[in-house]
Amino acid sequence: MNKRFQRGLVVGKFSPLHRGHELIINRALEECEEVFLLSYSKPEMPGCEAARRDRWVSAIFPNARHMAITDERLRQWVKPGEGPLELPANDADETTHRQFCGFLCLHVFGVTVDAVFTSEDYGDGFAEEITRYFRERRSACLAVKHVLVDRSRQKLPISGTLLRQNIHAHREWLSPLVYASFVQRVCLLGGESSGKSTLAEALAREFDTSHVVEYGRELWDTRSGALVFEDMRHIAEVQIQREEAAATRANRLLFCDTSPLTTLFYSNHMFGKAEPALERLAERRYDFTILCAPDFSFVQDGTRQPETFRMRQHEWYLNELAKRGIAYRLVTGSLEARISQARELFGQNG
Repeated sequence: MNKRFQRGLVVGKFSPLHRGHELIINRALEECEEVFLLSYSKPEMPGCEAARRDRWVSAIFPNARHMAITDERLRQWVKPGEGPLELPANDADETTHRQFCGFLCLHVFGVTVDAVFTSEDYGDGFAEEITRYFRERRSACLAVKHVLVDRSRQKLPISGTLLRQNIHAHREWLSPLVYASFVQRVCLLGGESSGKSTLAEALAREFDTSHVVEYGRELWDTRSGALVFEDMRHIAEVQIQREEAAATRANRLLFCDTSPLTTLFYSNHMFGKAEPALERLAERRYDFTILCAPDFSFVQDGTRQPETFRMRQHEWYLNELAKRGIAYRLVTGSLEARISQARELFGQNG
Protein backbone atom coordinates (compact mmCIF):
# COMPACT_ATOMS: atom_id res chain seq x y z
CA MET A 1 0.00 0.00 0.00
CA ASN A 2 1.39 3.36 -1.04
CA LYS A 3 1.89 5.93 1.66
CA ARG A 4 0.85 9.55 1.53
CA PHE A 5 4.38 10.93 1.06
CA GLN A 6 7.59 9.65 -0.46
CA ARG A 7 9.95 11.41 1.95
CA GLY A 8 9.30 13.10 5.27
CA LEU A 9 11.52 15.25 7.48
CA VAL A 10 11.57 15.72 11.25
CA VAL A 11 13.98 18.25 12.78
CA GLY A 12 14.69 18.75 16.46
CA LYS A 13 17.29 19.09 19.15
CA PHE A 14 16.21 15.72 20.59
CA SER A 15 17.80 16.91 23.83
CA PRO A 16 16.68 14.56 25.12
CA LEU A 17 14.65 12.45 22.70
CA HIS A 18 11.25 12.20 24.42
CA ARG A 19 7.80 10.72 23.84
CA GLY A 20 6.64 13.86 22.06
CA HIS A 21 9.42 13.46 19.51
CA GLU A 22 8.55 9.79 19.19
CA LEU A 23 4.91 10.64 18.45
CA ILE A 24 5.94 12.94 15.59
CA ILE A 25 8.50 10.51 14.19
CA ASN A 26 6.07 7.59 14.34
CA ARG A 27 3.50 9.69 12.48
CA ALA A 28 6.08 10.41 9.80
CA LEU A 29 6.95 6.72 9.53
CA GLU A 30 3.28 5.90 9.10
CA GLU A 31 2.80 8.42 6.29
CA CYS A 32 6.14 8.32 4.45
CA GLU A 33 8.08 5.77 2.46
CA GLU A 34 11.30 7.26 3.85
CA VAL A 35 11.86 9.38 6.93
CA PHE A 36 14.85 11.68 7.50
CA LEU A 37 15.70 12.97 10.95
CA LEU A 38 17.96 15.95 11.65
CA SER A 39 19.10 16.82 15.15
CA TYR A 40 21.45 19.61 16.12
CA SER A 41 21.93 22.10 18.91
CA LYS A 42 24.49 24.86 19.38
CA PRO A 43 25.40 24.83 22.15
CA GLU A 44 24.63 21.19 22.88
CA MET A 45 22.66 20.40 26.01
CA PRO A 46 24.48 18.58 28.85
CA GLY A 47 23.92 14.85 28.66
CA CYS A 48 22.46 15.06 25.16
CA GLU A 49 25.61 15.15 23.04
CA ALA A 50 25.52 14.01 19.42
CA ALA A 51 26.89 10.53 20.14
CA ARG A 52 24.09 9.90 22.62
CA ARG A 53 21.45 11.20 20.23
CA ASP A 54 22.84 8.87 17.59
CA ARG A 55 22.44 5.91 19.95
CA TRP A 56 18.95 6.85 21.03
CA VAL A 57 17.57 7.42 17.56
CA SER A 58 19.26 4.47 15.87
CA ALA A 59 18.02 2.12 18.59
CA ILE A 60 14.42 3.37 18.68
CA PHE A 61 14.00 4.23 14.98
CA PRO A 62 16.30 1.92 13.01
CA ASN A 63 14.23 2.43 9.84
CA ALA A 64 14.75 6.20 9.74
CA ARG A 65 17.82 7.97 8.40
CA HIS A 66 19.25 10.12 11.14
CA MET A 67 22.02 12.69 11.37
CA ALA A 68 23.12 14.22 14.67
CA ILE A 69 25.11 17.17 13.37
CA THR A 70 28.05 18.94 14.96
CA ASP A 71 30.50 21.49 13.57
CA GLU A 72 33.13 18.75 13.33
CA ARG A 73 30.87 16.39 11.40
CA LEU A 74 29.67 19.17 9.13
CA ARG A 75 33.24 20.00 8.14
CA GLN A 76 33.81 16.35 7.28
CA TRP A 77 30.83 16.35 4.90
CA VAL A 78 31.09 19.82 3.37
CA LYS A 79 34.07 21.32 1.59
CA PRO A 80 34.89 25.02 1.92
CA GLY A 81 32.80 27.01 -0.51
CA GLU A 82 30.09 24.36 -0.81
CA GLY A 83 28.01 25.56 2.11
CA PRO A 84 28.00 26.36 5.83
CA LEU A 85 30.84 24.86 7.86
CA GLU A 86 29.28 25.62 11.23
CA LEU A 87 25.88 25.01 12.78
CA PRO A 88 23.60 28.00 13.25
CA ALA A 89 23.33 28.98 16.90
CA ASN A 90 20.14 28.03 18.68
CA ASP A 91 19.11 31.70 18.81
CA ALA A 92 19.71 32.31 15.08
CA ASP A 93 16.68 33.50 13.09
CA GLU A 94 14.15 31.03 11.71
CA THR A 95 15.13 31.57 8.08
CA THR A 96 18.75 30.64 8.81
CA HIS A 97 17.70 27.40 10.45
CA ARG A 98 15.23 26.51 7.71
CA GLN A 99 17.73 27.10 4.93
CA PHE A 100 20.32 25.12 6.85
CA CYS A 101 17.91 22.16 6.97
CA GLY A 102 17.29 22.52 3.25
CA PHE A 103 21.04 22.51 2.63
CA LEU A 104 21.47 19.32 4.68
CA CYS A 105 18.67 17.60 2.80
CA LEU A 106 20.14 18.41 -0.61
CA HIS A 107 23.88 18.25 0.01
CA VAL A 108 24.21 15.66 2.76
CA PHE A 109 21.16 13.40 2.49
CA GLY A 110 21.02 14.09 -1.27
CA VAL A 111 17.22 14.38 -1.39
CA THR A 112 14.31 16.78 -1.30
CA VAL A 113 11.38 15.98 0.98
CA ASP A 114 7.63 16.07 0.43
CA ALA A 115 6.58 16.86 4.00
CA VAL A 116 7.83 18.23 7.28
CA PHE A 117 6.33 16.97 10.52
CA THR A 118 6.17 19.21 13.61
CA SER A 119 4.00 19.90 16.65
CA GLU A 120 4.27 23.68 16.24
CA ASP A 121 2.51 26.36 14.21
CA TYR A 122 5.88 27.44 12.81
CA GLY A 123 5.79 24.30 10.68
CA ASP A 124 3.81 26.13 7.98
CA GLY A 125 6.56 28.72 7.58
CA PHE A 126 9.17 25.96 7.69
CA ALA A 127 7.46 24.12 4.84
CA GLU A 128 7.21 27.32 2.78
CA GLU A 129 10.86 28.28 3.27
CA ILE A 130 12.25 24.82 2.56
CA THR A 131 10.06 24.66 -0.57
CA ARG A 132 11.57 27.95 -1.71
CA TYR A 133 15.08 26.68 -0.96
CA PHE A 134 14.53 23.46 -2.94
CA ARG A 135 12.91 25.22 -5.94
CA GLU A 136 15.79 27.70 -6.25
CA ARG A 137 18.01 24.68 -6.84
CA ARG A 138 15.57 22.16 -8.32
CA SER A 139 12.81 24.03 -10.10
CA ALA A 140 10.57 20.98 -10.52
CA CYS A 141 10.32 20.39 -6.79
CA LEU A 142 6.75 20.10 -5.50
CA ALA A 143 5.53 22.17 -2.57
CA VAL A 144 6.53 20.69 0.80
CA LYS A 145 3.54 20.00 3.03
CA HIS A 146 3.41 20.60 6.76
CA VAL A 147 1.86 17.89 8.92
CA LEU A 148 0.93 19.21 12.36
CA VAL A 149 1.00 16.55 15.09
CA ASP A 150 -0.60 17.08 18.53
CA ARG A 151 -0.30 20.89 18.49
CA SER A 152 -2.34 21.25 21.69
CA ARG A 153 0.00 18.80 23.47
CA GLN A 154 -3.05 16.99 24.79
CA LYS A 155 -1.61 13.55 24.12
CA LEU A 156 1.90 14.27 25.40
CA PRO A 157 2.18 17.50 27.43
CA ILE A 158 5.96 17.54 27.64
CA SER A 159 8.88 19.57 26.30
CA GLY A 160 12.63 19.24 26.24
CA THR A 161 12.96 22.38 28.37
CA LEU A 162 10.80 20.90 31.13
CA LEU A 163 12.64 17.59 30.98
CA ARG A 164 16.04 19.22 31.25
CA GLN A 165 14.96 20.97 34.43
CA ASN A 166 14.50 17.62 36.16
CA ILE A 167 14.99 14.48 34.09
CA HIS A 168 14.20 12.13 36.97
CA ALA A 169 10.94 13.79 37.94
CA HIS A 170 9.63 13.44 34.39
CA ARG A 171 11.14 10.11 33.43
CA GLU A 172 7.77 8.73 32.32
CA TRP A 173 8.10 10.90 29.20
CA LEU A 174 11.31 9.13 28.17
CA SER A 175 11.96 5.76 26.65
CA PRO A 176 13.75 3.54 29.20
CA LEU A 177 16.68 3.43 26.79
CA VAL A 178 16.94 7.23 26.82
CA TYR A 179 16.44 7.52 30.57
CA ALA A 180 19.24 5.00 31.13
CA SER A 181 21.69 7.59 29.78
CA PHE A 182 20.94 9.79 32.78
CA VAL A 183 21.26 7.06 35.41
CA GLN A 184 24.48 7.48 37.38
CA ARG A 185 26.52 4.29 37.63
CA VAL A 186 28.12 3.46 40.97
CA CYS A 187 30.92 0.87 40.90
CA LEU A 188 31.67 -1.10 44.07
CA LEU A 189 35.11 -2.65 44.33
CA GLY A 190 36.78 -4.64 47.05
CA GLY A 191 38.77 -7.73 47.81
CA GLU A 192 37.15 -11.08 48.48
CA SER A 193 34.92 -11.06 51.55
CA SER A 194 35.00 -7.28 51.88
CA GLY A 195 31.23 -6.84 51.89
CA LYS A 196 30.81 -5.23 48.48
CA SER A 197 28.05 -7.56 47.24
CA THR A 198 26.08 -7.08 50.44
CA LEU A 199 26.61 -3.33 50.22
CA ALA A 200 25.52 -3.15 46.57
CA GLU A 201 22.26 -4.89 47.37
CA ALA A 202 21.69 -2.78 50.49
CA LEU A 203 22.32 0.49 48.66
CA ALA A 204 19.88 -0.50 45.91
CA ARG A 205 17.21 -0.97 48.58
CA GLU A 206 18.19 2.28 50.29
CA PHE A 207 17.80 4.30 47.08
CA ASP A 208 14.89 2.29 45.65
CA THR A 209 16.76 1.27 42.55
CA SER A 210 18.53 -1.67 40.89
CA HIS A 211 21.89 -3.33 41.32
CA VAL A 212 23.96 -5.59 39.07
CA VAL A 213 25.39 -8.75 40.58
CA GLU A 214 28.90 -10.00 39.87
CA TYR A 215 28.75 -12.16 36.75
CA GLY A 216 32.29 -13.46 37.23
CA ARG A 217 31.32 -15.06 40.54
CA GLU A 218 28.18 -16.48 38.96
CA LEU A 219 30.18 -18.10 36.16
CA TRP A 220 32.79 -19.34 38.66
CA ASP A 221 30.08 -21.13 40.63
CA THR A 222 28.50 -22.55 37.48
CA ARG A 223 31.85 -23.89 36.25
CA SER A 224 32.99 -25.01 39.73
CA GLY A 225 35.95 -22.71 39.36
CA ALA A 226 37.11 -24.18 36.05
CA LEU A 227 37.50 -20.92 34.14
CA VAL A 228 39.74 -20.55 31.10
CA PHE A 229 41.60 -17.53 29.76
CA GLU A 230 38.97 -16.80 27.10
CA ASP A 231 36.33 -16.51 29.83
CA MET A 232 37.88 -13.31 31.14
CA ARG A 233 36.91 -11.04 28.27
CA HIS A 234 33.50 -12.73 28.13
CA ILE A 235 32.92 -11.98 31.83
CA ALA A 236 33.69 -8.29 31.34
CA GLU A 237 31.47 -8.06 28.26
CA VAL A 238 28.51 -9.71 29.98
CA GLN A 239 28.99 -7.54 33.07
CA ILE A 240 28.72 -4.42 30.91
CA GLN A 241 25.72 -5.80 29.02
CA ARG A 242 23.95 -6.43 32.30
CA GLU A 243 24.76 -2.94 33.52
CA GLU A 244 23.28 -1.39 30.40
CA ALA A 245 20.14 -3.53 30.66
CA ALA A 246 19.73 -2.76 34.37
CA ALA A 247 20.11 0.98 33.76
CA THR A 248 16.81 0.97 31.84
CA ARG A 249 15.08 -0.24 35.02
CA ALA A 250 17.03 1.87 37.51
CA ASN A 251 15.99 4.97 39.40
CA ARG A 252 18.62 7.75 39.35
CA LEU A 253 21.42 5.43 40.49
CA LEU A 254 22.62 1.96 39.48
CA PHE A 255 24.86 0.01 41.83
CA CYS A 256 27.35 -2.25 40.04
CA ASP A 257 28.98 -5.10 41.97
CA THR A 258 32.49 -5.06 40.43
CA SER A 259 33.55 -3.83 36.99
CA PRO A 260 35.82 -4.99 34.15
CA LEU A 261 38.69 -3.71 36.30
CA THR A 262 38.00 -6.61 38.67
CA THR A 263 38.09 -9.05 35.78
CA LEU A 264 41.43 -7.60 34.67
CA PHE A 265 42.83 -8.32 38.12
CA TYR A 266 41.70 -11.95 38.02
CA SER A 267 42.91 -12.44 34.46
CA ASN A 268 46.40 -11.34 35.43
CA HIS A 269 46.28 -13.30 38.69
CA MET A 270 45.02 -16.57 37.18
CA PHE A 271 46.74 -16.52 33.79
CA GLY A 272 49.50 -13.94 34.06
CA LYS A 273 48.09 -11.93 31.15
CA ALA A 274 44.99 -10.21 29.79
CA GLU A 275 43.55 -9.77 26.33
CA PRO A 276 43.94 -6.27 24.85
CA ALA A 277 40.14 -6.17 24.55
CA LEU A 278 39.83 -6.73 28.29
CA GLU A 279 42.42 -4.04 28.94
CA ARG A 280 40.25 -1.64 26.96
CA LEU A 281 37.07 -2.67 28.77
CA ALA A 282 38.83 -2.08 32.08
CA GLU A 283 39.08 1.61 31.14
CA ARG A 284 35.31 1.90 31.61
CA ARG A 285 34.47 4.84 33.87
CA TYR A 286 31.69 5.19 36.41
CA ASP A 287 30.09 8.24 37.96
CA PHE A 288 31.10 7.09 41.44
CA THR A 289 33.51 4.45 42.68
CA ILE A 290 33.31 2.93 46.14
CA LEU A 291 36.12 0.80 47.52
CA CYS A 292 35.20 -1.49 50.40
CA ALA A 293 37.86 -1.73 53.09
CA PRO A 294 38.97 -5.25 54.08
CA ASP A 295 37.96 -4.67 57.70
CA PHE A 296 35.14 -7.22 57.79
CA SER A 297 35.89 -10.56 59.40
CA PHE A 298 37.13 -12.78 56.57
CA VAL A 299 34.69 -15.55 55.67
CA GLN A 300 36.09 -18.57 53.86
CA ASP A 301 33.19 -20.08 51.93
CA GLY A 302 35.27 -22.79 50.32
CA THR A 303 35.79 -20.94 47.04
CA ARG A 304 37.85 -17.96 48.17
CA GLN A 305 41.59 -17.47 48.28
CA PRO A 306 43.35 -17.13 51.69
CA GLU A 307 42.84 -13.94 53.69
CA THR A 308 46.28 -12.66 52.66
CA PHE A 309 44.99 -12.62 49.09
CA ARG A 310 42.24 -10.19 50.10
CA MET A 311 44.84 -7.70 51.33
CA ARG A 312 46.86 -8.11 48.15
CA GLN A 313 43.77 -7.47 46.06
CA HIS A 314 42.90 -4.38 48.11
CA GLU A 315 46.39 -2.96 47.58
CA TRP A 316 46.08 -3.63 43.86
CA TYR A 317 42.86 -1.61 43.72
CA LEU A 318 44.48 1.26 45.60
CA ASN A 319 47.37 1.33 43.14
CA GLU A 320 45.22 0.96 40.02
CA LEU A 321 42.72 3.63 41.04
CA ALA A 322 45.54 6.05 41.74
CA LYS A 323 47.33 5.19 38.49
CA ARG A 324 44.16 5.66 36.46
CA GLY A 325 43.22 8.90 38.19
CA ILE A 326 39.90 7.51 39.42
CA ALA A 327 38.41 9.25 42.44
CA TYR A 328 36.89 6.86 44.97
CA ARG A 329 35.37 6.71 48.41
CA LEU A 330 36.80 4.18 50.86
CA VAL A 331 33.99 2.86 53.07
CA THR A 332 34.71 1.19 56.37
CA GLY A 333 33.02 -0.35 59.37
CA SER A 334 29.61 -1.96 59.66
CA LEU A 335 27.08 -2.21 56.85
CA GLU A 336 25.10 0.65 58.37
CA ALA A 337 28.23 2.79 58.59
CA ARG A 338 29.09 2.06 54.97
CA ILE A 339 25.61 2.99 53.79
CA SER A 340 25.91 6.27 55.69
CA GLN A 341 29.32 6.98 54.16
CA ALA A 342 28.05 6.17 50.69
CA ARG A 343 25.02 8.41 51.20
CA GLU A 344 27.37 11.36 51.59
CA LEU A 345 28.49 10.83 48.00
CA PHE A 346 25.07 11.01 46.37
CA GLY A 347 22.53 11.62 49.11
CA GLN A 348 20.94 14.31 47.00
CA ASN A 349 19.91 11.57 44.57
CA GLY A 350 17.94 9.68 47.19
